[in-house]
Amino acid sequence: MARDIKESRAEIDALNRELVEKFCRRMDVSADVADYKREHGLPVYDRTREREILADMADLAGPDYRYYAKIFFTVMMDLSKARQSSLLAAAHAESHPEDVSVRIRRAMETTSAVFPDGGLVACQGVEGAYSQIAADRLFSLPRIRYYGTFGDVFEAVERGECEFGILPIENSTYGTVNEVYDLMQKYHFSIVRSVKLRIDHRLLGKPGTRLEDIREVYSHSQALGQCRRFLEAHPEIKTHVCRNTAEAAATVAAMGREDAAAIASESCASLYSLAQLADGGTIMNAGRNDTRFICITKDLRVYPGATKISLMLTLPHEPGSLYATLAKFTAQGVNLTKLENRPIEGRDFDMRFYFDFEASPAEERIRYLLSDLERSCETFAFLGGYSEI
Repeated sequence: MARDIKESRAEIDALNRELVEKFCRRMDVSADVADYKREHGLPVYDRTREREILADMADLAGPDYRYYAKIFFTVMMDLSKARQSSLLAAAHAESHPEDVSVRIRRAMETTSAVFPDGGLVACQGVEGAYSQIAADRLFSLPRIRYYGTFGDVFEAVERGECEFGILPIENSTYGTVNEVYDLMQKYHFSIVRSVKLRIDHRLLGKPGTRLEDIREVYSHSQALGQCRRFLEAHPEIKTHVCRNTAEAAATVAAMGREDAAAIASESCASLYSLAQLADGGTIMNAGRNDTRFICITKDLRVYPGATKISLMLTLPHEPGSLYATLAKFTAQGVNLTKLENRPIEGRDFDMRFYFDFEASPAEERIRYLLSDLERSCETFAFLGGYSEI
């Protein structure tokens, strides 16, 4: 006859209390180990010792539980290493004024308590571009200046022509805008806010134009990709890449041709006196299509209420480096909202990683996590702590 479940649960509860007591004691001893490692310049991770401990614990657990024991003690040691790393990061920050945790704390102390309602804002494109729509969402009274390329936007902020820049960073169906990440790495700018826009591409042409007459379509490469299925269904249409969708609409309007159309926003139709073709409906691959736009500044700023952090980093090319990094996030209870990798040009299968996660840079433990990542990763870039609207 099976044992009564109440008795079993009572015993489990008692064992859990014992485990918590032992766990806390183990973490306290782990802190002592961190002090020793700091004084003697030793690394947190000792692969040889960890391998031996896992083998010993598996043997002690016996054949029925050896793999369970391995997983249990692997997690335990991950938490221990995360605790040690956090303590070492805190000690490092105290004596290194350029540590990322110190820079963030300094930025929070000097950043205005309120996000501005206006200012000179650089956007890529022309009136009607999605970047302009994003700028109007982020600021109530922006003064927008338009530039030809993403690089020109960064240059405008670098030269002080504009205080802010607005750029697309990610699309829900077409992925990351890698060029913007490359520019963020080059200029070391800071993300101070972001906005998610619903994208609704329309096929726009000269009034009176019929869909069957269209032979050429103009748009940005991302928009063309987001409307790939429509274009594949019309192989007779030749595509032309423009710097942005609003520029494509302006180009088609200036042509006045009945065989040319643009893929752009609905607002561009009235702005450039164009008509919506394809029955006036969306022509996108997916029913829902969102693009995240970021607002950048030259200097590091962290406005109150920041709940999102973005990083870019490369890891040592060795087994377990990504797992060890993810374990640090797990130990702090951090929710990753983006993890993406991309090959580094000119390097044999080395990867650069993009991280977005939900956390407040105002929390000391989060700043020490960033400090630990800065010291342990091959390269590290704090892209910003900000809020998204």
